[in-house]
Amino acid sequence: MASEPGHEQSGQERSGGLQDVWPHATCYGCGPANTRGLRIKSNWSSDGSEVVCVFQPGPEHNAGFPNVAYGGLVASLIDCHSIWTAIATTYRAEGREHGSAPAISYVTGNLNVSFLKPTPIDRPIVLRARVTDLQARKAMVECSVYSDDVKTAEGKVLAVRYSQDKSVGASSQTG
Repeated sequence: MASEPGHEQSGQERSGGLQDVWPHATCYGCGPANTRGLRIKSNWSSDGSEVVCVFQPGPEHNAGFPNVAYGGLVASLIDCHSIWTAIATTYRAEGREHGSAPAISYVTGNLNVSFLKPTPIDRPIVLRARVTDLQARKAMVECSVYSDDVKTAEGKVLAVRYSQDKSVGASSQTG
């Protein structure tokens, strides 16, 4: 499934992503300005039905077993990718250009991850997410994680719309 057309277009190796509209964002998982973070890149699939992310884990993401990703990494990827799925879907639903002001921000209200199989670190991880319910102040997102064609995890995220502008990054919001 991961090799289906339209599911290969985002990832760390690609320069562009939905997150790039917030160049000063400092989130550990998705902030372009966080040089020590994961810096995921999410994009709409070619048919526009879901948001896709490709992430290549490194040896530092090992869970202590040979070729197995740390569960916290998988959960973080689901979390950030799902939040960006909510953001991008909301921009579309409101008929606004992605990234236009005022910024649409979400925070995680609930994250539920089911680990189905070990996720290998020697190949790219593919995340595919879609909003299943969009309301004024919240979005429900379902995200599946794949290694090759094998689903290794799935997550459900309650994304809560937040009035503070997350696009400016943490250093802009402190003292």
